[in-house]
Amino acid sequence: MQRILSSRLSAHVGETVRVAGWIHRRRLLKSVAFLILRDAAGLTQIVVSEESVRAQLETLLEETAVAVIGTVIEEPSAPGGVEITSPVIEPLTDPAEPVPFDLYRPDLRASLPTMLDHAPVALRHPKLAAVHRIGAAAVGGFRTALEAMSFVEIHTPKIVGTATESGANVFKLDYFGRPAYLAQSPQLYKQIMVGVFERVYEVGPVFRAEPSDTARHLASYTSLDAEMGFIEDHRDVIAACHATVAGMLADIQAKAGPSLELLDVAMPALTEKPVVVHFADVLEMISKATGEDVTAEPDLAPAHERWIGEWALREHGSDFVFVEGYPTAHRAFYTHPDPARPGYSRAIDLIFRGLELVSGGQRLHRHADYVRTLTERGETDLSAYAGYLDAMRYGMPPHGGFAFGLERFLARLLDVPNIRQVTLFPRDLHRLAP
Repeated sequence: MQRILSSRLSAHVGETVRVAGWIHRRRLLKSVAFLILRDAAGLTQIVVSEESVRAQLETLLEETAVAVIGTVIEEPSAPGGVEITSPVIEPLTDPAEPVPFDLYRPDLRASLPTMLDHAPVALRHPKLAAVHRIGAAAVGGFRTALEAMSFVEIHTPKIVGTATESGANVFKLDYFGRPAYLAQSPQLYKQIMVGVFERVYEVGPVFRAEPSDTARHLASYTSLDAEMGFIEDHRDVIAACHATVAGMLADIQAKAGPSLELLDVAMPALTEKPVVVHFADVLEMISKATGEDVTAEPDLAPAHERWIGEWALREHGSDFVFVEGYPTAHRAFYTHPDPARPGYSRAIDLIFRGLELVSGGQRLHRHADYVRTLTERGETDLSAYAGYLDAMRYGMPPHGGFAFGLERFLARLLDVPNIRQVTLFPRDLHRLAP
């Protein structure tokens, strides 16, 4: 369709143009009417003074898709400093049904369940749409940063024959009469592909059948994964992850500036070099600061994550802090132990504003180590790991990687209390539609 977007109208003052979008709001005053048109780029004010056009506008409810032909004039008080006069309105669809909330208001006045129930319409609200523009910029930055470091994008299966990764329940499927599962992550596949491309990444859905009904869990989310070979140790993974986060933040600022402004987002502080602290040191610092002995804890509780996040901001001026060296026994079977500190691993987490965002680290890469580790963890039948172990059997370099959920990143970046507020169509214990 030949049309001018709202953001470009100021370059066409004095010209007759065609615009198209949705009726965002109608203001039917006594002597004049205003049509506010919404398109992908913003809002356009259209002045309606002719009685016949006004009568037509009165029959077209908000959210009706229309095209308008009119003359662009300067008007400092209008969106973008211009407005359209002498309009001819062409409906592009039947008049819209009344929507369950006013999309023209600055904030959507509806409960979260109501917004989710009516997501196809609610997502049209400029502030809700802005959330996902920021998400798109974040994913673009993820790709750009990794490709600058010679990573190759891959696409791995989301239907798998065995539930081989620990740490979460799985969704079982009937796959042509055979049992199958929705993939919990691309972990095993991305490690295999290190043997092909050396450095790989993926953006795709993952599925977790954990019965978690919390504000930070989903049954399906978008996972941002990366894996790299020929590393010295997990510190190379930290460096790559840090550079990736920096690239994401830069792209968000460059590509989603208006959305950040609309949502009044405070961009996080990221230091030039990563802030890194060992797991054991974190627990020791917390114990000294609180008087509570937590040095024997196997993981960081949410309160500990918040504490170390505040410490990193206070002491280093960073909203991000890497925690390394988690206990080996409480990490996935493929986690590489730390030879210098028995009982600890080369696993890492990235804490973002007091919340775990990224998990990763160095992986095992020798076939014999996998066989021993799986056996020690009670795995008696290794046939389920056959394809994965073959990659290690035929020569895999030292490697490692990281992964995190896009929705959790957005929720923390935008400081919203519920991850469903930044998810297009969330899936959880209770929601399977729309």
